[in-house]
Amino acid sequence: MIPWLDRNQPFPPLARALLEPNGLLAAGGELSAERLIDAYQHGIFPWYSADQPLLWWSPDPRMVLMPAELKISRSLGKRLHKPDFEVRIDSAFETVMRACAAPRDGQAGTWITDDMVAAYTELHRRGLAHSVETWIDGELAGGLYGVALGRMFYGESMFMRATDASKIALAHLARQLHRWGFGLIDCQMQTSHLASLGAREIPRDDFVRQLTVLVNCEPPSSWQFDNDLFN
Repeated sequence: MIPWLDRNQPFPPLARALLEPNGLLAAGGELSAERLIDAYQHGIFPWYSADQPLLWWSPDPRMVLMPAELKISRSLGKRLHKPDFEVRIDSAFETVMRACAAPRDGQAGTWITDDMVAAYTELHRRGLAHSVETWIDGELAGGLYGVALGRMFYGESMFMRATDASKIALAHLARQLHRWGFGLIDCQMQTSHLASLGAREIPRDDFVRQLTVLVNCEPPSSWQFDNDLFN
């Protein structure tokens, strides 16, 4: 059994998370900016469908990407040096979230509900949630969004409407985060796609030890990317 959280009730210890389904820790509580910040600071994230209660997770092991370890294929490397796209930061945050929420092949619904959009948009207004967007011919072609606390980035979701558009956004994010001294990009759970990009699993205890340091680091003074990331 997992505990049901009342409003403002703290999360249980991570050791109480279930083994199956991996990492399910608690249900209930409120999807507020304060609750989300507290969750991320402790290695917890929300993930649930529209027909489920609010569910909180902390899987073990944890899938992470070290910013310097992103694998860039030869074809992507060539694309990154072509001037046929523009990478923008935070110019269309809610649009990116809703694009990530759009139905995909083989999926009947989405975990990015209207309540999730509202909660993360509030984090965006506070300067804690960010979108990285790939624009081609003036159209939003792909991108990603996530949460940044200190020098820790929590990736949430990505989408693409054109070949490599989401990977272009991720490549710029990873290169910039590495320059800023970010230690980890949290990818939450293992997928073959993330593994192909260089992400790997680490024990939850190691993940929490690292994030405890990183979230208390001074954040970048401005969330703007350098122009020479792939020159």
